[in-house]
Amino acid sequence: MLSIAFTRLPTDRIHRTRWGRSWIADRISDTHPDALPVVVTGTVRNAVRILALDERARACGIRKGQSLSDARALIPGLECHEADSAADHALLLGIAGWCERYTPLVALGSDAQSADGAIVTGDHGLFMDITGCAHLMGGEEGLVADLESRLRAQGFHVRLCLADTPGAAWAMARHGDTRIIPPGGHGEAISPLALGSLRLSTDLVASLGRVGFKTVGCIANLPRAPLAARFGAGLLQRLDQALGREAEAISPIMPVAELSTERRFADPVTHHDEVSHVIGALARAIVEPLERRDLGIRRCRIRLFRVDGHVAALEVQTARPLRDPAMIERLFAERIAGLHEELDAGFGFDLIRLDVLHADPFEAGQTDMVAGAQSGAGHDALVDRLGARLGPERVQRFVSADTHIPERSFGREPVARLDQGSGFRPTLRTRGNGANAAPAPRPDADIEPLVTRPLLLFDRPELLSTIAEVPDGPPLRFRWRGVSYQVARAEGPERIACEWWRDGRGARTRDYFRVEDSQGYRFWMFRHGLYGRETNDPAWYMHGLFA
Repeated sequence: MLSIAFTRLPTDRIHRTRWGRSWIADRISDTHPDALPVVVTGTVRNAVRILALDERARACGIRKGQSLSDARALIPGLECHEADSAADHALLLGIAGWCERYTPLVALGSDAQSADGAIVTGDHGLFMDITGCAHLMGGEEGLVADLESRLRAQGFHVRLCLADTPGAAWAMARHGDTRIIPPGGHGEAISPLALGSLRLSTDLVASLGRVGFKTVGCIANLPRAPLAARFGAGLLQRLDQALGREAEAISPIMPVAELSTERRFADPVTHHDEVSHVIGALARAIVEPLERRDLGIRRCRIRLFRVDGHVAALEVQTARPLRDPAMIERLFAERIAGLHEELDAGFGFDLIRLDVLHADPFEAGQTDMVAGAQSGAGHDALVDRLGARLGPERVQRFVSADTHIPERSFGREPVARLDQGSGFRPTLRTRGNGANAAPAPRPDADIEPLVTRPLLLFDRPELLSTIAEVPDGPPLRFRWRGVSYQVARAEGPERIACEWWRDGRGARTRDYFRVEDSQGYRFWMFRHGLYGRETNDPAWYMHGLFA
């Protein structure tokens, strides 16, 4: 387990934002000619105090926890910034995403919560589980050295430690000097460290200090029952986690992809054509593992690791399981072309990774003997390309909804939808009362069915005025959109009850009529409310037009 402690993350963030790469070039010695001493302040115990400071401020005698007034007395021109925990957290998440170039198991280790519920504030760090990954970087020494040099080149002050347990690695990275603790040696290594290295609250450390316990070794072999009775079980839990007596799991920030392939470059790639070529090569490399599992890609992601620490991620989604490398390459080309701005390669990408995020069983389709292509491949390819360019959620289709209200009887859903358990589903009409009743037979299947629904249905019914013989009869004349119509014939009513569970118990019933005027135009209108029972003055609405 590798622990990374960012000792000056707030001030590093400020310097990186202000000076860019010129700050990174001068970061090690902090000798940028225009840099002023920088501190980050916050309110602690009703006073504005120093929460973080850079090397220039430390060299001038400023210390963490000092009041801002005392610091300004030492340096009148001190540059102060308010603490921004959200910006620090966002930067730490970006670093964690970049650290996935070494292992997919990267977890936040900042603001660690002690076992007694208190928060270890002012700490920014990460945990990395590098089990089985060190040999890719020349061993543990090579991985730690490469990670440290790259983070320092990006402008961060870091301390690292590799140990068997997260607790021991966290303690040594912040309170010790050893970078790699040998296997099995974590107990001896952390014994001389202060008790604060066990991720305990400040009050608990002070309580232990009052009875003479200053280091981890002082309590490592003491009787456990008296310690738990006086200081709580949380102390023993943190001690056992650091010494490996109790397992401690970390929660990775990103879920680990089931299938993944990557390519590293000694010379970073910068051109889009090179990136597209590498994506095609990665897609061809992932086909064989998919074939062994009889799977096809539904959603995959390309991650491009830039030299300066930025990570770009692009995802594509398919309408059907896909194993065609050329098609995957084209989809990512469409995805890149659909970006609002060009893909910023900066100083180049030194690592490109393809992750399969979702895969479904791959079923062979019927091929076309003439064209040699699978049936439906053209439609699916079009959906995939449109989804890659516009976004999969914007390529939609109409589906039936389980309701009898006309304007609610259909909905839309993405064509390339991964979760098949939600969304609109067609309603099957059955005969009988059983749940498994058979569909109604169609003895007159050759007879053209009667058209009872309009070709054009309005999103919202439009109010109109009518003249009828009786209050509950069909209209004789009506006026709609400023034009008067004379009714020649009418069919109806077709009564549709309200959905009281959705619209409330005050909702009204609808009586629909198919109406044809003297010029042959056909309309679909309804009377809103039952005369004498629901209202004494029912309103009329136009809801659609027939062909």
